[in-house]
Amino acid sequence: MTAPHDHRDLRVGLVGYGLAGSVFHAPLIAATEGLVLDTVVTSNPERQEQARAEFPDVRFVDSADDLWQHADELDLIVIASPNKTHIPVATAALKAGLPVVVDKPIAGTAAEARDLAALAEEKGLLLSVFQNRRWDNDFLTLRALIADGELGEIQRFESRFERWRPQPKGGWRESGDPSEIGGLLYDLGSHVVDQALVLFGPAVSVYAESDVRRPGAYADDDTFIAITHAGGVRSHLYVSATTAQLGPRFRVLGSSAGYVKYGLDPQEAALRDGKRPAAAGGWGEEPESLWGRVGSGESPLTGGGRPVRTLPGDYPAYYAGIAESLRTGAKPPVTAEEAASALDVLEAARRSAAEGITVQL
Repeated sequence: MTAPHDHRDLRVGLVGYGLAGSVFHAPLIAATEGLVLDTVVTSNPERQEQARAEFPDVRFVDSADDLWQHADELDLIVIASPNKTHIPVATAALKAGLPVVVDKPIAGTAAEARDLAALAEEKGLLLSVFQNRRWDNDFLTLRALIADGELGEIQRFESRFERWRPQPKGGWRESGDPSEIGGLLYDLGSHVVDQALVLFGPAVSVYAESDVRRPGAYADDDTFIAITHAGGVRSHLYVSATTAQLGPRFRVLGSSAGYVKYGLDPQEAALRDGKRPAAAGGWGEEPESLWGRVGSGESPLTGGGRPVRTLPGDYPAYYAGIAESLRTGAKPPVTAEEAASALDVLEAARRSAAEGITVQL
């Protein structure tokens, strides 16, 4: 683990300023006490202009290789570049002596993730994965309901990350080239699988169905994953860009009650709209009309159950945890081994869908 730092601001180098870098990482880094966005890696003039407008003091370099020449001027590298670059850039950063945060998925395979984790341990450096949806409002609420015993013994967990995007956007995320690590299984699937494992523990078997439905699409855009957990809970996870009618984000069935929640955490939309976390209240809050319901015996859509206030979402907690880890050596908020366990499931899902089998882990 990284040696504790003093209490000066920790200087962050951000690799990539596309969607992940500009919408999620840069604003959340800047909002974290003790972190400062120092350098952005992008050779794109428009993205440089966009970053400079919000962060006037930021420096720019054209490639990640330029960062290693100035490793002593940085305290953390955040990798928000395309998926296929995650392992090579993270490896170079660790070899340069720099702690690393990698956007999900950390790698294309669990073996690559574990090799990277071993390198970080050898170097005594922090390695963490940005699994921001552990701090979604609905996920925090569900964790609290389970911890309080509100639902009894959980039997089935349904989680949907569905969209209606009938026309492909193109780009590497929708590429059929395996080296790009594109498709929804690895994109949104990284979120829903991570959440299921956090809630219900290790997977013992995985079954999946994965399709490419849209004309002009080359990577999976409609995928279902079924996980049987060691503790007996069954998770049914749906990720899709072709859902004309969106289902509930969560439907969780326990021995005494269920929880049904529609709608998506508001933080991504707020960040896209240029809103920023602030010390004042209100960040991550949603209107009462979107609260989920807890009950039994009747559909929530016909008045069954009682509304349960959704806890505020808290993406800023991730980088606050990273800053704490860098300063004290504490365990990071998400570990590389946790990310590797999720990749075990994603790899099993890919094999299951391709071969039409249930994969035992």
